[in-house]
Amino acid sequence: MDTKTRGYETVQVHRFNHDRSENEIDYIVQEYPVALVYNGISHAVMMATPSDLEVFAKGFSLSEGILHSLSELYSLDIRQNELGVEVDMTISTRAFVALKEHRRMMVGRTGCGLCGIESLKQLYADLPVVSTQVPSTWLNQIPNAIAQLKVRQKITALTGGAHAAAWVVKGQIVALFEDVGRHNALDKLLGYLAEQKFNVADGFVVMTSRASYELIRKCAQSNIALLATISAPTSMAIAMAKQSNLTLASFCRGDSFVLYTE
Repeated sequence: MDTKTRGYETVQVHRFNHDRSENEIDYIVQEYPVALVYNGISHAVMMATPSDLEVFAKGFSLSEGILHSLSELYSLDIRQNELGVEVDMTISTRAFVALKEHRRMMVGRTGCGLCGIESLKQLYADLPVVSTQVPSTWLNQIPNAIAQLKVRQKITALTGGAHAAAWVVKGQIVALFEDVGRHNALDKLLGYLAEQKFNVADGFVVMTSRASYELIRKCAQSNIALLATISAPTSMAIAMAKQSNLTLASFCRGDSFVLYTE
């Protein structure tokens, strides 16, 4: 495996513990700039863990509404250089025209403000409404799914520094992706689900992060009916979940969780 894309790297550290100190090798989660380029035009540069970049680019394109489906993606090429990684994609004319408008209205991530929007109305513009219903059995499956997360997070086990997004079917994790960014981890998962043609009505998403609004929007864009997170939700995440008819469960720890929307 290419050490630049495995998700972690090693560094020499000097570890202190009370009155002792020793030199050790430590594992660090990778974080690199990843440029997403459509038809020759750079649309966004994301700080991401450079593993599973093909499904990341696909998931980002779908969850941000750039593509309606992967049939609009004609080619995808990943190039590494000394500055980071470029993912060059060729997309349909319809998608590219829509992308130009999307660039003007792009909303910033949680923690960085709302970038490039002209009014508060645009924040809720085109928020999809989830059509899939949540079976009552799914809520009972959340604790078992959360319990499986730790043993499935290989990068986190080494580094302690990555978020994970997992797809759960019948209480079992069937796919899991990690990244330094929670929204990147989710995009990797969503790209994989689309690539493998999973039926999103069959399962739900669990994540190791807090529930912020962009996670709600991305799940709703993919018609995913239930999002379960280990940490707290934000007020906007709850408001968007209600508006999009998405079921949100947070503080999922041990056998307990809090249901914020149904």
